[in-house]
Amino acid sequence: MSELTNISYVKDVLRRHGFTFSKALGQNFLINPTVCPKMAQLCGGNKQTGVIEIGPGAGVLTNELARTAYKVVAIELDKRLLPVLEETLRAHHNIKIINGDAMKLDLKALIQEEFEGHEVAVCANLPYYITSPVIMRLLEEKLPITALTVMVQKEAAQRICAEPGTRQSGAISAAVHYYAQPEWMFKVAAGSFLPAPKVDSAVIRLNIRKEPPVELKDEKLFFRVVKAAFSQRRKTLSNSLSAGLGLAKQDVTSVLQQAGIPSPARAEEMTMQQFAAIADTLAEIL
Repeated sequence: MSELTNISYVKDVLRRHGFTFSKALGQNFLINPTVCPKMAQLCGGNKQTGVIEIGPGAGVLTNELARTAYKVVAIELDKRLLPVLEETLRAHHNIKIINGDAMKLDLKALIQEEFEGHEVAVCANLPYYITSPVIMRLLEEKLPITALTVMVQKEAAQRICAEPGTRQSGAISAAVHYYAQPEWMFKVAAGSFLPAPKVDSAVIRLNIRKEPPVELKDEKLFFRVVKAAFSQRRKTLSNSLSAGLGLAKQDVTSVLQQAGIPSPARAEEMTMQQFAAIADTLAEIL
């Protein structure tokens, strides 16, 4: 068993390198010895597949990914962790650590340079504050990846996996379902982290679609509609769209009628097909 499953060892390494946790970076390192092997298996890494990890922390998950994947490229924003990772991952020769911001790096170029000829998956324990931006960036760039397996706050996982048209759904639900098929994998207790957050987390897997579930006349307009619809979720869809898109209420009502959407409807009641119908109707008018 790896010494990285020993919390005393991890704490000692961090202490010796003078590392202190940053609240601003949302640092909660995954230390549960049973969770990381499961995540590594679920992400789909094998000797023919490479893995991009975002935020390796002390390297506990990275260690497991390196056991199964052809190669692991771990992107770490905090340069203070570079000497820590150099020590904790010294046994592996198929890991590359990049000190950088996953929101700014050219990920397409990185994949081509590091994994040419191999399938690529993404695996990450994402800081709560940046969950949605990271996921949406990875999806919107339409990277050549097979899946994203990520640890996120449990409430965020529920929202992401919620089927559009159900009460728990939100703008992130529709956006994710457009690009991927999300799966809820398992819950992870707060005590699985160092330091322990105040809420539980969950692991979800987003399987990248080869084709979106709906055909659209204007993809950007579709996402504008979804964002506007959920911007005031307590209001009716017509009010939210009117305010969010800057359109007259009577024009929005007309669009909804043409799209076959009842006026009292609310955003969380809309399926992907209904959002597509609204966006396509608007595309014809605009």
